[in-house]
Amino acid sequence: MQANKQKLVRRLKILEGQVRGLQNMVNNDTYCVDIITQTSAIKQGLSNIEDLLLEGHLGHCVVNQIKNGQTDKATKEILKVYQLKRK
Repeated sequence: MQANKQKLVRRLKILEGQVRGLQNMVNNDTYCVDIITQTSAIKQGLSNIEDLLLEGHLGHCVVNQIKNGQTDKATKEILKVYQLKRK
């Protein structure tokens, strides 16, 4: 879990810098296509963070729920995440 946490924090810091850069681009009237390119990179970065979180949740939390007989809870969480990812 600690290794994943460090990866997540590092990726979030990178995204934080990208968002600040995006704000500067807007303030400096940067060409629209360049701004859109940056927003696309930010969205992909967020998606990668979601994937990493989901992998950890399924591999640890959901597995433990199933082992402890909480299959209904595990199923509901899996479906909730699935629905969120489809949006």
